[in-house]
Amino acid sequence: MNSSFTENTSNKNRMDDEILPGSASKDKRCSWKEEILLEQKKIWRVGFPAMLARVTQYGMFVVTQAFIGHTGQVNLAAYSLVQILLVQLGNGILVGMSSASETLCGQAFGAKQYHLMGIYLQRSLIINLFAATILLPVFVFSSSIFKLIGEEDATADTAGYISLWFIPILYFVAINVTIQKYLQCQLKNMIVAWVSTASFVIHVFLSWIFSSKLNLGIPGAMTAMIVSTWLIVIGECVYIFGGWCPNTWEGFTFAAFSDLVPVLKLSISSGVMVCIEVWYHAVFVLLAGHLKNATTAISAFSICLNILIWELMACVSFLTASSVRVSNELGKGDAKAAKFSIKVILCTSLSVGVFFWALCLAFGRKIAFLFTNDKAVAEYVSSLSVLLAFSVLFNSSQTVFSGVAVGSGRQAMVAYVNIFCYYVIGVLVGVVLGWVAGLQVKGLWMGMILGVTSQSLLLAYITWRTDWEEQINKAKERLNHWLLKPSEESHESSAQERLN
Repeated sequence: MNSSFTENTSNKNRMDDEILPGSASKDKRCSWKEEILLEQKKIWRVGFPAMLARVTQYGMFVVTQAFIGHTGQVNLAAYSLVQILLVQLGNGILVGMSSASETLCGQAFGAKQYHLMGIYLQRSLIINLFAATILLPVFVFSSSIFKLIGEEDATADTAGYISLWFIPILYFVAINVTIQKYLQCQLKNMIVAWVSTASFVIHVFLSWIFSSKLNLGIPGAMTAMIVSTWLIVIGECVYIFGGWCPNTWEGFTFAAFSDLVPVLKLSISSGVMVCIEVWYHAVFVLLAGHLKNATTAISAFSICLNILIWELMACVSFLTASSVRVSNELGKGDAKAAKFSIKVILCTSLSVGVFFWALCLAFGRKIAFLFTNDKAVAEYVSSLSVLLAFSVLFNSSQTVFSGVAVGSGRQAMVAYVNIFCYYVIGVLVGVVLGWVAGLQVKGLWMGMILGVTSQSLLLAYITWRTDWEEQINKAKERLNHWLLKPSEESHESSAQERLN
């Protein structure tokens, strides 16, 4: 079994030549400038489609918020509660649990175990659909939940109504995030980018028709979102089942139901890692609901937070790139390439972060009017513009270090880091500054920035101290234990013959 793995990891076949052209390891005579250029090509081949897909997909939520926000402040606050608390709850769990398949598919691809990526896709879909079903009661009884935590009755009732419209979105997320990670690990996620972009354009058009022309209000805006999001899943399924992934998709199989427990364990640790990060923002929205002028505070905070998260979707593309690049290189057994890739991705992400930081400083005082006509909310947003700009800047580094952890399968470690930095430091400082120091929303946001900054520094130190040879050995053990079962060796050999 181990000899089979060694042969597979050392064998250079046509698929590598096509997907990872110009590898620096193939030509040791490359100068450092050429190596950086080659690495940039690999990063952007993963990162650009991921950025385009995430920005457009999250853009659907932002567009829907803009249309609903212009129907009234209560509707804006209610939608914000649902999106930031409930949708982020579901998103955090489902995206986090899917990052387990990102680790496994990435390392399997690096080790050239292509045929098993389809099995991991099916396993992740089973786990995610089950998790989405468990979350259903939270959306059904959300109105009572919001009242229980002290939200105003009018806002809670409207939020309960909106949350029912989000149930189809919940299942969209469960399927979509799994498929995206499966495709991006084999560098085929450009299809996701184009389908997402087309769906975003359709969403803007449908939202304008249903909300502005037909005056359908909340039902119109949410119907536009449901139709647009599910078009993405349909396009992805057509691509996979239509034969465009012949090496990694061999059809449905009962093998997907085997070894679910170890995959579930990694999925849970992955889910905890992402949930702690996603819920961090939700906790601050919840705290904002208990400040003076709660409806205005929630609306202003959520507008800034949506801008921050929308920008974060661009930076998350570097999380994706770092995860895929690190997992691929660990699967190949190349520690030097993994470390080099981390350095290049970090510099690239910081450059993008500086660009968005400058944009927020330039337009931060005007952007609120895209979401509301209320001057009080707009002034509140304007007072947070400088803090928002620095939050954007700090996001550009922490996403890279989180991606490195996902690529090496260390999600549990990041979960502990997130708990300490976000909740012990960030939330505690935010509460002290918001209430004790009387800074209100500004104090909460300062605490949130401090949590992200401390997390970035701690993950940077952990990454710097990592023994990458040890991580390679762990990747090999994981592949041998979960992928190369004796009963599968003959199947694996035949798959390699087809590739060659």
